[in-house]
Amino acid sequence: MTDTEALRLDGVRKVHGTGDNQVIALAEVSLSLAAGTFTAVMGPSGSGKSTLLQCAAGLERPTAGRVFVAGRELAGSETELTRFRREHVGFVFQQFNLLPALTVLQNVTLPVRLAGKRVDARRVAEVLDQVGLGDRLTHRPQELSGGQQQRVAIARALVTSPSVIFADEPTGALDIRSARAVLKLFQQSVRVYGQTLVLVTHDPIAAAHADSVLFLADGRIVGHLVAPTAEAVAERLTHLGEDLAGKGV
Repeated sequence: MTDTEALRLDGVRKVHGTGDNQVIALAEVSLSLAAGTFTAVMGPSGSGKSTLLQCAAGLERPTAGRVFVAGRELAGSETELTRFRREHVGFVFQQFNLLPALTVLQNVTLPVRLAGKRVDARRVAEVLDQVGLGDRLTHRPQELSGGQQQRVAIARALVTSPSVIFADEPTGALDIRSARAVLKLFQQSVRVYGQTLVLVTHDPIAAAHADSVLFLADGRIVGHLVAPTAEAVAERLTHLGEDLAGKGV
C-alpha cells in the first residue's frame, strides 16, 4: 500500500431531473482513497452507490464538484474522457460484457488494441496466469463457466494496469464458489500487485473482503468501517435501515 492518492471526490453532487421532478442522487460527497487499497461501497437501494461509481469513473458528469483519478481531474471533452478512461480506469460489472465472437485472449487485449497501443504479450500472459486462465486463451465465452467469464472480465480490466478498477456488483450473477474465487482474486490484485479497487455491492460477505467499507444513504456518506467482517457490515446496514425508517425515508 502507498500513500499516493488514487481517487478523490470534492463536493460531488449529482441531480437528475429538474423542478418538481428533481432527484438528488449524490449530495456533496467528498472522499479520498489511497492507491493500493480495496474499498467497498454499500447502502440501501437508491442510496447513490451506482451513481457514485458512475461519477467517480467518469461515466457520468457530476452536476457540481470535482473528481480526480491519479491526480488528474476528470474534465474535458467526451473524447478526452474516453481516452483517459482507457488508460487509467478499469471496469468489472455484473454482466461480463464479453464479445462472444472473440477468444479469451482477444477479449482481454481489446482495451489495449482500442487504445491503439502495442499488446505487451508478457503482461497479458502474466495477468491471464494470475486469474487462472492461462490454458483457456483460445476459448470463447460460451465455452466458459460464469466464474471463468468474470475472470476474463477482470483480466481485461487489469491488463492496462489502470489507476483504479471499479467493480459494480461483480459477483451478483455467480454461484457462491465462483464469487469467493473472484473476491480472492480482487484481494490478490490489491495486495500483491498494488491495484486500487472500488467495489459496489449489497452483499456483506463480499464487502468483508475489502480493507474498508463506505456506507451511503440518501446520496451521502454516513459511515465508514475499517477491517470489516461480514457480521459487522450486516449489523451496520441493519442500523442504517432502521435510522432511515425512523426518519420516514
